[in-house]
Amino acid sequence: MSAAETGVGIEPVTDDPDTGGFFAAAREGRLVAQECVGCGNLQQPPRHRCVACLSTDLAWHDLPPRGTVHTWTVVEHQINPNFPAPYTVLLVDVEDAASNVPLRFLGRIPGRVEPELGAAVELVFETVGDAVLPNWRLA
Repeated sequence: MSAAETGVGIEPVTDDPDTGGFFAAAREGRLVAQECVGCGNLQQPPRHRCVACLSTDLAWHDLPPRGTVHTWTVVEHQINPNFPAPYTVLLVDVEDAASNVPLRFLGRIPGRVEPELGAAVELVFETVGDAVLPNWRLA
């Protein structure tokens, strides 16, 4: 049976050793980024090693539930049965006192939305198949 027939579509792998903690936190209603225990670097997306010092001693750091729109685009052609087109894809900057640069996350808003760059967004969570995903809505 195809993804279109089941209605499930493309789901993330939630038990990967490098990214599993991100999805576990989302199931708890938290947004997290990897933090290097050795040097304190915050990184997104999650990786096997710290991009700053190459340490594999990584933990999960809670982030604030708000951000700002860095950029956006409207998707007009449906590619995943879970996300009917049109929808607006957001690239969101999340600032945290522990990071010297904003961490960036993707999100999706149904419809043709044209947010202003820098517009405030707040964190929401949605369930896709068996996964819970962080997402954003305009504040």
